[in-house]
Formats: sequence, C-alpha cells, structure tokens
Amino acid sequence: MRARPISPSLLVEELADRIALASRSSRVRVAIDGAPPSRPEDLADALVGPLRVRGREVLRVSAGDFLHPASLRLEYGRTDPDVFYTDWLDSGGLTREVLGPLEPGGSGKVLPALWDSTTDRAARARYVTVPPGGVLLLDGALLLGRGLPVDCAVHLWLSPGALGRRVAAEDQWTLPAYQRYEDEARPAEVADVVVRVDDPRHPALVEQ
Repeated sequence: MRARPISPSLLVEELADRIALASRSSRVRVAIDGAPPSRPEDLADALVGPLRVRGREVLRVSAGDFLHPASLRLEYGRTDPDVFYTDWLDSGGLTREVLGPLEPGGSGKVLPALWDSTTDRAARARYVTVPPGGVLLLDGALLLGRGLPVDCAVHLWLSPGALGRRVAAEDQWTLPAYQRYEDEARPAEVADVVVRVDDPRHPALVEQ
C-alpha cells in the first residue's frame, strides 16, 4: 500500500473516470465520506460537472439532510459523542428514500432531502427521478460501516493530529466519535477509494 500524491483537479478527473466506467444500464450510488474538515461536500460538488461531461446524469444529496429530529439526536445532551456516532444519521430514511430506489430494478424515484436540521422540521423537497445510468453523489461523515447500500465509497482520511487541529473548537467534543469510527468501522479498509487529505491542497491517493 502506498500513497500517491495527486493534485485536487486530477483527483476529480480520476474519480470521474472510475465512476463513469460503471454500466449505463444501472444507477451508481457513490458515497463521499469524511469528517467535516475534509470537506466531502466540496469533492462531491466538484465531481458533478466532469460526470455530466462524461454523459452521466447526476443527483447531489447530503447526509446532513437525513438527520434524526433534535428530540432524538439531543436526548442525552448536545455533546454526547456516542449518540453522535450511532444515532444522529437517519440511516433508515436515507436508505428508504434515496439508496433503495436506486438499486437495480428500483423505481429511481428519490427524495433528495428528508429533514431540515436547522428548523427541525420536515424538508420541503420534492421527489425526483434518477434515470438509468445516473449517478448519486452522497456526501457526509461517519457513513461507512452502517450497511448503507452504495456502489462506490470514497473515504477522505485525516490523521488524528490533523483532525484534532482542523475540527472547529465548538466541535471538539465529536473527536471521540471519529476515533470510534476508525476503530470499529475501519473506513480506510472498507472504502473503495481512500484519499489522504491532511493537507487539502496536496491530497494523496492510497493505492493498494
């Protein structure tokens, strides 16, 4: 295993090439997983244009729009790392409304947002249909090891030191959750693609 330095732009192109190789008769579910300082949403956004150039319809979805209501997330307080790890994400809702319909033979009818965590109300999103050959780009944190049905998982890896330095001061309480994630889910082992992003300007693609 070695880490190959790669520019951010070339990383996007290589990932787009890889995703576009999938059969055009089925839909492709891609998870971009990483703690907030790794900015998984930025990589997901950057892939949209290149995939469309390659002839793929693209739907962007954020796991942050599939959190449980505050009454469940904050039942044991606002800074419980174990609840943050296990119970903040509504995995069932995400599978039911997004990932499941994109399975082979599925309807392709997706609800791109379920819950607005800012207002703590149901999101007012409308269903959209992803055609065969379309690509779902899902960004979020702590996504792997939950049994979410995805076709390609990209994990943005930060060393513990880099994560500790780059997590906002008000979010330092989440660090034990990310350590538990490393220990239990082992995202760098189960992901299809691993990118080291200690320095976001100089990522490195891990090759096995």
